[in-house]
Amino acid sequence: MADIPSFDLKQIKTDLIVAQRECYERRLIHASKWAAEMSKAIDVHVDTRSLLNINEPIEFWNDYDNYVLAKSYFDVKEYDRAVHVLRECQSAKPYFLRLYSLYMSDQKRKADNMPDSNAQAENIDNEILKILQSELSDKRNRKELDGFGLYLYGVVLSKLDLHAMATDVFVESVTREPLNWAAWMELAHQIADKETLLSLQLPHHWIRSLFMAKVYMELQLHEDALSIYRTFMDRGFSESTYIVAQVAVTYHDIRDVDLAVQTFKTLELMDPYRIENMDIYSNLLYVKEKKSELAHLAHKCCTVNKYCVETCCVIGNYYSLRSQHEKSILYFQRALKLNANYISAWTLMGHEYMELKNTSAAIQAYRRSIEVDKRDYRAWYGLGQTYEILKMPSYSLYYYRKAQTLKPNDSRMVIALGECYQKVDRLQEAKKCFWKAHCLGDAEEIALFKLANLYAMLGEKEQACQAFTEYISQADRMLIHNHEDLSRAYLYLANYHIDHKNWDDAYAAAQKCTEFTETREEAKGLLRTIQTKRGQEVAGPLNMNIDDSMDSIAQTDLANPGMPRAFDRVTPVNLKFTP
Repeated sequence: MADIPSFDLKQIKTDLIVAQRECYERRLIHASKWAAEMSKAIDVHVDTRSLLNINEPIEFWNDYDNYVLAKSYFDVKEYDRAVHVLRECQSAKPYFLRLYSLYMSDQKRKADNMPDSNAQAENIDNEILKILQSELSDKRNRKELDGFGLYLYGVVLSKLDLHAMATDVFVESVTREPLNWAAWMELAHQIADKETLLSLQLPHHWIRSLFMAKVYMELQLHEDALSIYRTFMDRGFSESTYIVAQVAVTYHDIRDVDLAVQTFKTLELMDPYRIENMDIYSNLLYVKEKKSELAHLAHKCCTVNKYCVETCCVIGNYYSLRSQHEKSILYFQRALKLNANYISAWTLMGHEYMELKNTSAAIQAYRRSIEVDKRDYRAWYGLGQTYEILKMPSYSLYYYRKAQTLKPNDSRMVIALGECYQKVDRLQEAKKCFWKAHCLGDAEEIALFKLANLYAMLGEKEQACQAFTEYISQADRMLIHNHEDLSRAYLYLANYHIDHKNWDDAYAAAQKCTEFTETREEAKGLLRTIQTKRGQEVAGPLNMNIDDSMDSIAQTDLANPGMPRAFDRVTPVNLKFTP
């Protein structure tokens, strides 16, 4: 876990005030908003006036009028006009804004020309990105780019799929300008594993810890992430809506649904008009089937901001819970029209197409999600399920493996992988998967039953008996009421104990079988079998003892012929034995 430096809240607040201004003047809106929210959460006084004294080089003041006008154009999304106004400007802020406006113009044009949210991705025209790459590369080689310029260069490289170069540039950017949260977030998207993260030479700055927590969340290292967020909350950030939201999302990711819902309710009280992360909150309400609460959330989001991706996803989840899947898809498509790279909308739309049995559209949606982010385990898992329905287990196996690699401690992924191995007759691998899922906690409480069935299929009777016995014990503890599985478990145990002549255990298991409609008739036959066999076993030794006694008496009579025979002077022995 990342070392968290000691906190100087006054210095941190000073950093955040400066960061908010610097990001906003370059129209990095989300980074500016993040800095402002974090600053607001710190309850210490700082002399803001002295911080906001503008100390710019003379070149900036020569460009000032054009710069102010370009910012106004940028704010109303007239990006080409901003580029035109700043075409002659060379000072750092106007120069950054010109290239950033050119980049935003290109992204807006691509979004506007996107034919349909579920259409096949066409060849993308990257001419503008290549122009930006060339210009920024030259500037970097001449060491004329500041931290913000390096950030933009990294974004362009990432869009061109030059991820190794982008990672190096983002590291250089955060080293030069550690308070640009946007650069840290872009760097987080480039990191695929913990080894890569630990290999980066990052600046020792307080903001680095928050970056580490974010990456830990992405890499499924949730306890490490929670540890960092709790430390920040304990040291003065308890009122930070960003950190509370990240804690709620982490609880969501580890499937602690009740705690996640409780944390989101706390967040609602802190910031009742917040839209960010409400789509994740709606996922939780969907899972808990809270129709009224989800309807209330959808209405609230629609009132606050009808035209944003989170609101569209919340409404999509609401319609999905009501089984109105066509309407749900419509709202996910609206979300993607607003942001074609919104992963949750692609994945959720794939789920809806699956509900409608439109497998080709579902596959397309899941694939688009993976194109945006290869770490989206839900999309890989969805593809596995889709190909499983299409009875293509080899394809399913590939996608389930990907999902399980991304989410190694999620029992659902491991069980799905085990079932797929079983379908392709790789039973030893399937057995390992079911055992691992059981050891992970098995949220669905089905791994042990599947493992027991597999033992039975492989003829490993002792292990099957142990697994079925443990499954029944687990069912009693967890109050599981899967009657079909329980009845099959008791039935196997009854037959197993009959084979091993454990009559009491066999009788108890068979008696349990009579409680289930699925096995009642078969259980009655087993009970009769148990009675018969146990009776024979008890009667056999007794009959043998009686025969021995008769032989002994006969021999005595022959030796003493004058004596009356024993059975002539005693009551005949009752040879009927009740087992």
